[in-house]
Amino acid sequence: MSGRLTVIGLGPGNADQVTPEASRAVAEAKFFYGYKPYLDRLELRADQTRVASDNREELARSKDALIKAAEGYDVAVVSGGDPGVFAMAAAVCEAIEAGPAEWRAVDVAVVPGITAMLAVAARIGAPLGHDFCAISLSDNLKPWELIELRLLAAAGAGFVIALYNPISKARPWQLGRAFECLTAILPGTTPVIFGRAAGRPDERIEVYLLADVEAEKADMATCIIIGSPETRIIKRGDKPALVYTPRSAAGPTK
Repeated sequence: MSGRLTVIGLGPGNADQVTPEASRAVAEAKFFYGYKPYLDRLELRADQTRVASDNREELARSKDALIKAAEGYDVAVVSGGDPGVFAMAAAVCEAIEAGPAEWRAVDVAVVPGITAMLAVAARIGAPLGHDFCAISLSDNLKPWELIELRLLAAAGAGFVIALYNPISKARPWQLGRAFECLTAILPGTTPVIFGRAAGRPDERIEVYLLADVEAEKADMATCIIIGSPETRIIKRGDKPALVYTPRSAAGPTK
């Protein structure tokens, strides 16, 4: 007997940004595995059970959920934002690939959610209006040298860059070093957006220029969007400025 495992994206934290598909998936599952702050967003029934774990226990959480699903239960693994962007969907797939044969028989579905860079971009205009990429600054699962290489390549190719996991108590210097790398390639007038807790009551959206940016103003709840040389700031008097990247690009000049 095999059950079902659904990886559910709950969005950036605003209940209005949880999709109807995600709400239906929550209503159907019996067991919920996830990081406690994400589980706390759910209003579960008496017949539904939550199993909380620490934020760094993604693989162990996935294995526990798969064990339960393989026993025939409807199981949900919950994730903030979109579960496929630096989140739980990849951890579940990793566990299935390395796990026992019965885990491959489990019905698996991934329910998308609004990821942080989309929520932040929507609050400020359209900074992702042209080609962009997302890079996690966490070097827990990859070497810092690789992160720097990707930052330099993305900036050199003219991508707008969304930075996830920018800074923490355990990783206090990486964001500052990332800005140093980007300053060597991008003009100091490049817009940089700090989007903290987008859509939540404690939201803070701030726009800086790369030459003036201070890494210390970010925390783990911040998603940072670094514009390309073509990204623009539209001043609007008393109204908040708009930041956007034009849909067209001139390309390199010889």
